[in-house]
Amino acid sequence: MRYGTVIWDLDGTLLDTLQDLSDAVNHALRTCGMPERRLDEVRQFVGNGVGMLMRRAVPSGVANPRFEECFAAFRAYYLHHSQDHTHLYPGIQETLQALHQMGVRMAVVSNKLQAGVDQLYHTWFEDVIEVAIGERPELKRKPAPDMVSQALKELGVRADEAVYVGDSEVDVQTARNSGLPCISVLWGFRDRCVLEQAGATCFIDQPKDIIHIIQDT
Repeated sequence: MRYGTVIWDLDGTLLDTLQDLSDAVNHALRTCGMPERRLDEVRQFVGNGVGMLMRRAVPSGVANPRFEECFAAFRAYYLHHSQDHTHLYPGIQETLQALHQMGVRMAVVSNKLQAGVDQLYHTWFEDVIEVAIGERPELKRKPAPDMVSQALKELGVRADEAVYVGDSEVDVQTARNSGLPCISVLWGFRDRCVLEQAGATCFIDQPKDIIHIIQDT
């Protein structure tokens, strides 16, 4: 095999989480008497963690005197509603099972809070993916390489054995900073032109395409 390890992004790559994130954002904004955001706006806000998501969603960001109250409302709501509408993208389950049966080692690396990552991991992935890394105090968020390095360490594999798979410009940068080749998916939260502007060069239209890349020698 060309690669024995796959490091996956989570939101927009494995799971369509956009509606639940949008619902949580708008619940928090309503709670604080702020204008709500459209789904397409939230789509553009995600990718750098929930802190940045809320800084982009709240009018004037952290300068807003009610920012922390709004952020707290988001976290409390999302903790209990992170799977109301969230679902696997078509073909992901079959692809993960196939890679697992091939002996490919896998990890999830996400800028989502670790508690949120854990919830989704235990629901969808713990039988096929070994490691799930979310935002935690001791690790810098993507696009810094820290989360990927931690995932490789926990898997016990070298970087030159791994490929990174994600849907956003943050993922392209993360792969570059981690010294990993990047596969950019076209079913997620960003379109191809955004990814190309970020430097993406390898694209797949459907999850099963990654199997051919993994096997390509």
